[in-house]
Amino acid sequence: MNSKQLTEGQRAYEAKRAAKAGVSLEKWLAMKEKDRIAEDRSRQKAAEPPKQKKAGFLSKLIERASKPL
Repeated sequence: MNSKQLTEGQRAYEAKRAAKAGVSLEKWLAMKEKDRIAEDRSRQKAAEPPKQKKAGFLSKLIERASKPL
C-alpha cells in the first residue's frame, strides 16, 4: 500500500501504529508491505500440491508381491 493511495484517515491511523511501534511512517509502511508479500508467498506455497515421494523399497516389494503371476 503506497502512502499516496492512503486517505487522510488511513494515514493518521497508520501514523499512530507506527508511533506506537517506534518507527517512522515510511518505515512502518515498508515493513507492512514486506510482511504482506511474505504472507502472499507462504499462501501460494501452501496452495501448491506437495511433490509426490519416490516409492520406497518396501512399497515397491509390496506392490510387486500383490501383482498376479
